[in-house]
Amino acid sequence: MRCSKIIKIGIIGGSGLEDPRILKNAKDISVKTRFGEPSSALTTGKIGNIDVVIIARHGKKHTIMPSKVNYRANIWALKEQGCTHIIATTACGSLREEIKPGHLVFCDQFIDRTSKRDSTFYDEGKVCHIPMAEPFCSRLRAVLAETAEEIGLEHHKQGTVITIEGPRFSTKAESNMFRQWNADIINMSTVPEVVLAREAGICYAIVAMSTDYDCWRKSEESVNIEMVLKTMKQNAENVKKLLIATIPKINYVDCQCSEDIKSAVIGGD
Repeated sequence: MRCSKIIKIGIIGGSGLEDPRILKNAKDISVKTRFGEPSSALTTGKIGNIDVVIIARHGKKHTIMPSKVNYRANIWALKEQGCTHIIATTACGSLREEIKPGHLVFCDQFIDRTSKRDSTFYDEGKVCHIPMAEPFCSRLRAVLAETAEEIGLEHHKQGTVITIEGPRFSTKAESNMFRQWNADIINMSTVPEVVLAREAGICYAIVAMSTDYDCWRKSEESVNIEMVLKTMKQNAENVKKLLIATIPKINYVDCQCSEDIKSAVIGGD
């Protein structure tokens, strides 16, 4: 279903992917939410004729570790700016031979292995049982995949991401266990972002960039931060091209992502 509602896109950038140069008329604004301050100032501007807001998930200088990110403040700040969609970029390790370093994955499922994060806006007075059977916006994923195909980027239209607490990387035993669980990639940031976005009624999808084979692959060097940053730098330009090409195509709003919250909250007055 298409609709005439004004589109506004939030971009949550990982390392190297919060570049304000992708925006026209970029400017920074500082905000504070009822959940505290977000990870960074918000950078606002336009891609094509679409209003865009960028936030740096780990801070402008990548100083916030995954468990300490104020995910609630980040999502709420984008909601207060009027964002209808969020595209979140994330580095990930591949748990599948066919997902090679440099490939992009547009996940359709997640497994949560975090334990220290606030994962709901409704922690007092009311309880939110948000549906999560289909956690990522299928329409947004489809546009990303179609655009990746058009501009010739190696990608996978679906996949399951397992989000671990971090900041350490996995042991070999853990990496192999996650493969047995049918996870396809591993990262440290998608949960609770995706859950909070659904509670906020915002369409959410990730552009996951495979940087390594984690540590399960016997013929491959085990993941380290130098490996991740090197591949991220190589891939950053491709992802920027994807965002610039995709965002002007996003011209729908009404979908289940914005409907689920309407019947998910109980309690209170």
